[in-house]
Formats: sequence, structure tokens, C-alpha cells
Amino acid sequence: MFNDIGALEVVTLVVLAVLVFGPDKLPKVIQDVTRTIRKIREFSDSAKADIRNELGPEFKDFEFEDLNPKTFIRKQLDNDELGLKEIRSNLDLKKEMAELTDAVHGRESASASSDSSSASSGATSSGATGGSVDMTKKREIEERPPYDMDAT
Repeated sequence: MFNDIGALEVVTLVVLAVLVFGPDKLPKVIQDVTRTIRKIREFSDSAKADIRNELGPEFKDFEFEDLNPKTFIRKQLDNDELGLKEIRSNLDLKKEMAELTDAVHGRESASASSDSSSASSGATSSGATGGSVDMTKKREIEERPPYDMDAT
């Protein structure tokens, strides 16, 4: 709940609370705030239990956190009925991006070099063909045309 509050913010809040409520009233205010938070949590838990009871026994494992789209998708991806774990384990994005970067720059990647060396020793990578564009050369920066207010 308070994952993004640092130590400096906590100290600032304590000093501000002491200044606003005073050291003699501060314990009473803290008790009131904790009592209110406890009542809100109890009300929330009882509402969740009532909703689960109204939904019936088929929804006894229902969690309200599953209504969050991120949690729902993560839970479905972890479900092994569809065989997604195997696909996920075979998908290596870092390796794919490295191979793509190497192909763009005209270099042979580690896996492509082992594949191409076993296939034929004189083969070139797909990025180093004669008609490819050299992506390593920087384009000359042209002067920008003046901004025309009437044209926009």
C-alpha cells in the first residue's frame, strides 16, 4: 500500500503531525486513525464474504484480485492447459533481439554463424548482401526549413 513512501516522507509526516496535533494529542489521534482503518478493513472483508456467499459454491475460490487485468492475464499464462509454458520457455526475446540487431548491422550472430558455417562455408548473412543499406553510416543532418505560422 505504501511502497512508494520513503524514509524522508515518513519523517516529514511525523514532524508535521507533531506540529499540527501536538505531542499530547498525537497518541489519541493515532489510536483513532488505526481504529478507523481497522473498521474499514472489517467492513471490506465482510462485504467480500457476503458477495462470495451470494455467488454460490462454484465461486468459492474467487479472488477479487483476479479482477485486475494484469493478475488475470498472469494467472491465465501460468495455466498449463494451453501449453503456454512451453512456448514461453522457448521464446527468448534477448536472443531474438540480438539476432535481429546483428542482421541489421550486417554481422553474423553466434547462432547464425554456427548455422551458416555448418550449411556452407562461403555463405554470407542475410544482412550483408550486395543490395543492403548500410545502417552504420550517419546521415548528414540537413538544415531545417523555417517555421511557417501560416502553413499550420
